[in-house]
Amino acid sequence: MAKPVYVLNGPNLNMLGKREPGIYGSTSLAEIEADCRNRAEGLGLTVEFRQSNHEGVLVDWIQEAGESASGVVLNPGAYGHTSIALHDAIRAVGPLPVIEVHLSNIHAREPFRHRSTIAPAATGMICGLGPIGYALALEALAART
Repeated sequence: MAKPVYVLNGPNLNMLGKREPGIYGSTSLAEIEADCRNRAEGLGLTVEFRQSNHEGVLVDWIQEAGESASGVVLNPGAYGHTSIALHDAIRAVGPLPVIEVHLSNIHAREPFRHRSTIAPAATGMICGLGPIGYALALEALAART
């Protein structure tokens, strides 16, 4: 059986649908998960979908993905702007492809969000397209196999 794609979500993403819908939309994380599972099935992939508010847990999952996954879709949330630990974890599991996803356009927001600590270690980044960014990331990973 083929290895799954890990879809990992960082802090506060469990609050999607309630948290600042003007920025993040009204789609819940459970709805995004359902969409990911449907899109993955259409691409011949399976997903392991997870969320944590804790940086170390995300590091553990990235390291686990290095052994158990075919790729990672990572929405690091705010950790995308601050986490050297996530950056280093991604580099440690290379050449595993990792696609960074952000629902909002981080470059059109506050200046502290313009920089991603993840992007230099990731295979690619999708931002500003809302929940469809996850589906596009899955398509990108499927195209790499």
